[in-house]
Amino acid sequence: MTPASMSMAARVRVLQPPIVDTHAHVFAKALRLSRERRYTPDYDATLDTYLRHLAEHGIGHAVLVQPSFLGTDNAYLLQALSREPRRLKGVAVLSHDVSDDALRRLHEQGVTGVRLNLVQQPLPDLAAAAWGSLWRRLAELGWHVELHREARDLVALVEEVASHGLCVVVDHFGRPDPRLGTEDPGFEGLLRLAASRQVWVKLSGAYRCAAPGSGFVREATRQLLAAFGGDRLMWGSDWPHTQFEQATDYAESVASLQRLGLDGATLDAVMRETPHAFYGFDTR
Repeated sequence: MTPASMSMAARVRVLQPPIVDTHAHVFAKALRLSRERRYTPDYDATLDTYLRHLAEHGIGHAVLVQPSFLGTDNAYLLQALSREPRRLKGVAVLSHDVSDDALRRLHEQGVTGVRLNLVQQPLPDLAAAAWGSLWRRLAELGWHVELHREARDLVALVEEVASHGLCVVVDHFGRPDPRLGTEDPGFEGLLRLAASRQVWVKLSGAYRCAAPGSGFVREATRQLLAAFGGDRLMWGSDWPHTQFEQATDYAESVASLQRLGLDGATLDAVMRETPHAFYGFDTR
């Protein structure tokens, strides 16, 4: 290799996007919690603790997702985003009647999408006029919708949201039934949604949808890559692993993807390039 080509290679490495953790939560147990919550934390998951995890693992950017137990009060999320505006983006939880001014302020503070955590919840009518108004306003902002629901109900939900021109991010491998894994018809339906090119899937939180000791992560990742490609998949730690704190940790969440033996280009796509572009880092 000539000195000139070595210099070029060095520049390429420097310019490579940093790793992005696309799914983490910050909260404090003393915060006012939603009455409809399914889970009550008994500890704090602070931004300082999370940033230390990022530093220990060489992760440059992250996406903070509003925990469902905090409801639509996104103040703690916004406080965290304000501390690291170039490193962090946010996904908020909102009611469908949120005001235009509130959406604009959230957008200015680094929020890029809205999350619907519908696990163990009554399914809303996302085709109703009130939701349609929200979809239109989100599309104007260039936001996405993040869906968290068991695989059996995903296809209809995703198709309704995507019909409004929105990008959809599906949480946690699509949440198939742990007893069925990749044989869950809902997971098979998720694979078919890849053809729309409007759907992204997070490789995160496998412990929420996998039988212990199964080969789910390897097989599901293989099938998702075959259907979506690395440009529609993104890795997330799911820190602090609520309800599974004793079963895993941050180091394991990083290693779980890296030990699958994926080639370097695929790993770079899933952990760097795809999330970096999708969430618009370096645009503020």
